[in-house]
Amino acid sequence: MKSFDAIVIGAGQAGPFLAARMVEKGMKVALIERKFLGGTCVNAGCMPTKTLVASARAAHVARNSAAYGVNIPGEIAIDMKVVRARAETVTMNARNGLIGWFAGMDGMTVISGHARFEGPQTVSVNGEMLTAPRIFLNVGARPVIPNLPGINDIDYLTSTSIIHLDRLPRHLAVIGGSYIGLEFAQMYRRFGAEVSIIEHGPKLASREDEDISDAIADVLRSEGIDIHTGASDIAFAKSSDGITVATDSARIDASHVLIATGRKPNTDDLGLDAAGVITDKHGYITVDDSLATNVDGIWALGDCNGRGAFTHTSYNDFEIAAANLLDGDDRKVSSRILAYALYIDPPLGRVGMTEKQARASGCKIMISTRPMSRVGRANERGETKGFMKVIADAETKKILGAAILGIEGDEVIHGIIDAMNAGTTYPALQWSVPIHPTVSELIPTLLGDLKPV
Repeated sequence: MKSFDAIVIGAGQAGPFLAARMVEKGMKVALIERKFLGGTCVNAGCMPTKTLVASARAAHVARNSAAYGVNIPGEIAIDMKVVRARAETVTMNARNGLIGWFAGMDGMTVISGHARFEGPQTVSVNGEMLTAPRIFLNVGARPVIPNLPGINDIDYLTSTSIIHLDRLPRHLAVIGGSYIGLEFAQMYRRFGAEVSIIEHGPKLASREDEDISDAIADVLRSEGIDIHTGASDIAFAKSSDGITVATDSARIDASHVLIATGRKPNTDDLGLDAAGVITDKHGYITVDDSLATNVDGIWALGDCNGRGAFTHTSYNDFEIAAANLLDGDDRKVSSRILAYALYIDPPLGRVGMTEKQARASGCKIMISTRPMSRVGRANERGETKGFMKVIADAETKKILGAAILGIEGDEVIHGIIDAMNAGTTYPALQWSVPIHPTVSELIPTLLGDLKPV
């Protein structure tokens, strides 16, 4: 039996940083990872996919350069092997950086293997038994594969496997119209593939307000992406030159199929029962406001706890755990204001409540919208798709939420994120003096147009 002060299972965006903080405090820590350091973000999520998005945008800008007076003779060609290699380089640089970082830490033991609980303070890995009074789970999530007719008869792609493609699909059928599916759909359309999105629900990006969802669909359709919402009876069959995807109202002749129907936590093979750790019906580990499980000495961080499905929420889980356990603080998950982005182009930046949620809250609300076509910077850049929307409480004057679908929306939203976290009222933010010409300079104007609902 090897003893440690703490064991961290999973090397995503929370566990490694917490492990490093504990080592700084003089603790002896074991970090166990069954696959690759860095978790989903580094290896199959943010870093490789946003690198691919950047390549796709470069192709899109090149194809449309004539509108800016820049003439590129000949056809814009895509070398998918180079595209793939560039994404892999970004991933490997990040992964190797973590390897080097951990190698220089006295007190850190990095173990490659599959850990399972043998008791509340004991895990087994590679035939060895390890014990610690504190155990942290940062095991992440993986793609969900729905039980659809014919799915086991085809070679389908997931968000993990598609990033390794080194050739261009003739026709990519994307099953699922949420964030992951939408990003890959636009990306591969810009690479030159025909693309169809098949979504069971009535709209794309179902978490968003209807006007946002409709605007997203307009953006994608304008680039030639075929969208099928409200699709039922989805089934697959091999064809002579690919895969047939059939729904109740359409038949698509695809060469490749991407399954993008959500993710599920990697908690089903950890031996949680042996430790007595409780999960919900979806497999997410139940945690309290400090990220502690029902078992003393065990915490769950990141995607596996169901309290956020983003790199930044996972990292914030680390911050909360470190502050509470190492710095004597009392930080809570419930204090977090959720913000995220959808990385289609133009991107969607989101924070706080949707309009639908705000209306249901019982607050007296105010709403303001502004099309990107009325933003000087967007016109100068020739990118006027989308719009801004902000929602505020008419009584407290606090901002409740915002959505910015438009050029640099993923960056512009941070002005509102910061104001909400600081508790700044919208009248105070109206008096800021932003830089011209920027997209952000329209935030005070947007707030000035707030009207009661």
